[in-house]
Amino acid sequence: MDTAELENILGYKFKDKKLLKQALTHSSCTTDISRNYERLEFLGDRVLGVAIAHLLYTLFPDDPEGNLSPRHTRLVRKETVAAVARELQLDKYILAENKYLHRNENVLCDVAEAVIGAICIEAGFETAIEFVDRHWRHLINQNTAPQIDNKTAVQELAHRLKYGNPVYTLLRKEGTEHEPFFYVEAKAGDYTAVGSGKNKKTAEQDAAAKLMEELKTHG
Repeated sequence: MDTAELENILGYKFKDKKLLKQALTHSSCTTDISRNYERLEFLGDRVLGVAIAHLLYTLFPDDPEGNLSPRHTRLVRKETVAAVARELQLDKYILAENKYLHRNENVLCDVAEAVIGAICIEAGFETAIEFVDRHWRHLINQNTAPQIDNKTAVQELAHRLKYGNPVYTLLRKEGTEHEPFFYVEAKAGDYTAVGSGKNKKTAEQDAAAKLMEELKTHG
């Protein structure tokens, strides 16, 4: 596999090409943990979390933990990491039995984290932080203002209206095992709203946003 173009995009040239290939290899190709990305993804996930925390701590010296935490959550969540993977064109290099896996958000996220893990293994933590800084910096710059997620926002509104904490109920799950779709109901007082998404967390956020509109309009 010729990875020269990918390495140019990554901004890092691997001395051990086998390590990069492992970071790109899905378990559908091999269950050998020394050849697929699962262990590297485990490491990369942790490195990414610490790297983003370090960057936020450095870039926002006057921010309290309450502002840094939601920024961190947005920058390391699956959707964000998968988006970075697409920007790096990792989807073109993933080794998997089924082509749909190249577009799967979970797989894209895992591969991006595995690449971070591989860089950490080969070149050390500082180089891995530099890699994250290079490819996440534009997202950090786009998120200079702290945001409150929908669930937190609707909870605060429900409390002001004296409805207590909203309750979330999974209504149903549709789709395939690899591409599921969830429907969740959010309820506060006598008001309900149904949200949907590719995972339970996203569906809850969608339901929370819709419930917030209900409360603002009628509550």
